[in-house]
Amino acid sequence: MLDVLFVAKKLAGMLVLPPTGPLLLALAGLLLMRRRPRLGKGFAWLGVGALLLLSLPAVESGLSWLLYRGGALEQSRAQEAEAIVILGGGLRREAPEYGGDTLGRLTLDRVRYGARVARQTGLPVLVTGGSFAGSAAEADVMARALEDEYGVAVRWRERRSHNTHENAVLSAEILRAAGVRRVLLVSHAFDVPRAAGEFEAAGIRAIPAPTHVASFAVEGPLDFVPNMASLHGSYYACYELLANAARSVGL
Repeated sequence: MLDVLFVAKKLAGMLVLPPTGPLLLALAGLLLMRRRPRLGKGFAWLGVGALLLLSLPAVESGLSWLLYRGGALEQSRAQEAEAIVILGGGLRREAPEYGGDTLGRLTLDRVRYGARVARQTGLPVLVTGGSFAGSAAEADVMARALEDEYGVAVRWRERRSHNTHENAVLSAEILRAAGVRRVLLVSHAFDVPRAAGEFEAAGIRAIPAPTHVASFAVEGPLDFVPNMASLHGSYYACYELLANAARSVGL
């Protein structure tokens, strides 16, 4: 049942978020043109325009900056924590060059930065992320990379979670049992507000330790040239905006 609900939520998000959402809007406009020409043209232009805007580096950085404006982790704040929590962000399934499941791009970003923070602070590390559809537990893959590739020991592995809410609730159980109440929370900057809120609700004070911190600054004309990397970044920003809205109404 949990997997079915997880897939349903993912599918619903894919239909709304870019690029699928804007493309479906443009397609609806084209289908409407014969019966409702003005409305159809409006939908079509709106879909194309949204896709174009979300592909601009300036728009992507602006959306990411709106989600998190706290800046990078300061050493003075790191000293308040008792442990480090690194959130999983997905696996790359059956990677032939690794002989099985390995870290996805988001998870690799977080593991790399989490290793840096762990070496700087000497704090114990918890990794969190379960398995889905027969994959390895994300926490186990993260722990293996941290220990074998970065030389950072992992004290705790939370292997049962399937989303950020469960990351927080199930990690909090492990942390409280170890007497830990304050953690450095390693995730992408766009994910920090929601993830930190979930950990706070679970009774763990979360000090943000974000990677990929955005700065809302226009550096030149290339910031207004569409590209796939910016569309990818806008996808994650829109996902978080939608997830934050859903969380605010209790979904």
